[in-house]
Amino acid sequence: MPKSRRDKRVSLTVTKKKGKEAKENLVEKVRECVETYDRAFVFNVNNMRNNKLKEVRSSWKHSRFFFGKNKIIALALGKTPAKEIGTNLHKLTGQLVQEVGVLFTNKSVEDVRDWFDKYVEHAFARAGNVATSTVKLAVGPLKQFSHAIEPHLRQLGLPVKLDKGVITMLQAHNVCKEGQVITPEQAKVLVSFVTMCVFFFLSHRIKNSKLVLIRFYIRDHRSNYIYNDKYRSNL
Repeated sequence: MPKSRRDKRVSLTVTKKKGKEAKENLVEKVRECVETYDRAFVFNVNNMRNNKLKEVRSSWKHSRFFFGKNKIIALALGKTPAKEIGTNLHKLTGQLVQEVGVLFTNKSVEDVRDWFDKYVEHAFARAGNVATSTVKLAVGPLKQFSHAIEPHLRQLGLPVKLDKGVITMLQAHNVCKEGQVITPEQAKVLVSFVTMCVFFFLSHRIKNSKLVLIRFYIRDHRSNYIYNDKYRSNL
């Protein structure tokens, strides 16, 4: 049967692209932060989790985080001494490479570092993450699961069967070992068993799954941003 000309798909959602106006707004916000805050930190995030970063933003409402859009942030700050909006800020833009962001704050370096060191959150592991602990499943019934997902668990490599309508582990099984790179199947098993095998840290030192302070810049009484690498990490 030939297709009718009237048979057309109509999308009920309309998404507007973020164009030049959005970029100009971001430039303006970054420049406002330069005038408002005395310190700027460049940070790097490993094992990124959006929900965890939102929690950090919520805890640091007195400050401002920018993550992503590095080229626009660099444009706002100025890439060269001739175009920078504050003395030495072109040195900061040189650090905006790969997955890094900028934190503007009036908090002292010690306060920022101490808070980041104490902030620890668990997170579900993803494929490619390194397991922080060994996870084992014991023999016996898995009453928390519906009988309908037994084929799915077998596809993930678990030795299970239905015993009187209850999914049962036939033998002990190691889901992952500490230090092992987690596969997609292992990651799905860990989520199914609500096992969080990765940590989200915020620290100035190099660790797995954390936010790392790379550089910081302090504004002096002459409104010049002084570069300081006292706490520079060996990336």
